[in-house]
Amino acid sequence: MKIISLNIGRPRLVSHNGEPVSTGIVKEPIASRIMMRTLNLDGDRQADLSVHGGASKAVYVYPAEHYEFWKGEFPEMDLPWGMFGENLTTTDLLETEINIGDKFRIGAAEVMVTQPRMPCYKLGLKFGRADIIKRFLQSERTGFYLAVLKEGEVGAGDEFEPFARDTYDVRVSDVTRLYTSEKRNVALLRRAIAVEALPEGWRDYFQDRLDKLT
Repeated sequence: MKIISLNIGRPRLVSHNGEPVSTGIVKEPIASRIMMRTLNLDGDRQADLSVHGGASKAVYVYPAEHYEFWKGEFPEMDLPWGMFGENLTTTDLLETEINIGDKFRIGAAEVMVTQPRMPCYKLGLKFGRADIIKRFLQSERTGFYLAVLKEGEVGAGDEFEPFARDTYDVRVSDVTRLYTSEKRNVALLRRAIAVEALPEGWRDYFQDRLDKLT
């Protein structure tokens, strides 16, 4: 479990339906070590803070293992590390194995897994195709966000060292499935609502779903 690419970027203007749009999804690998802060990495910024960034979305992780899948889906495309807008491209940290609330040390920092990434139209802008949004969700290869519990310096090659496992055993992929294919899974909804590390917006959304089902 380690970082194989550390990627940052600042918002830039791109064209969407003929209009300029600011987006921070364009990330590029860097070789130096940088500080991981409570709201982002030094040198990295989000464009629309109403839906991106914040304490529960400080750092975005995407598994390197998924790149082979997407190369099969889009063989004509160049897919460098950071293509999905991730800050950390990693190995051995899959959504089907990591719990919401799991805690890790990375370099001098400490982090906690908070939620899967829900794609917006800006992922479509990055890929130059609108269908990536639906395909991204259906694949359940979403990556996940981290909250920064302790600020510290990180860099490519740093190991993820687990130091606390969330006891509710709700995987990142479970949250994605509750949103997409398992909307009526009452038992899983109840478990997800109980996970304090899951942001309030998600828990309220699932509570509303549960109330309508029961």
